[in-house]
Amino acid sequence: QVQLEESGGGLVQPGGSLRLSCAASGSAFSINAMGWYRQAPGKEREFVAGMRWNNIASYSNYADSVKGRVTISRDKSKNTVSLQMNSLKPEDTAVYYCAAGRDREVLTTPAYWGQGTQVTVSS
Repeated sequence: QVQLEESGGGLVQPGGSLRLSCAASGSAFSINAMGWYRQAPGKEREFVAGMRWNNIASYSNYADSVKGRVTISRDKSKNTVSLQMNSLKPEDTAVYYCAAGRDREVLTTPAYWGQGTQVTVSS
């Protein structure tokens, strides 16, 4: 079992920045991919960014809606992934969920989910 805990959400003005973090615990060795999804009011949960890794390299994917404005990163020593979000827009307002799994399944059907952290972009 893997437990995921998000942090870093809050209220930020349009154009501002926010950094979300997700800490994995439990059988963290069983995952090699983590990512972020979000769900805005009245909308389906959507993929935001993901990262997977192997013995050779790591790979990142971003939704078109956030590409160029967000960066996903990993600190393997702490079993955490972070999502640095810049130039935030009101449409970025959502509950952001951390996800984990193996390989490309994180892009579609993650095995593990965090409880979510609220991000509100408003003046």
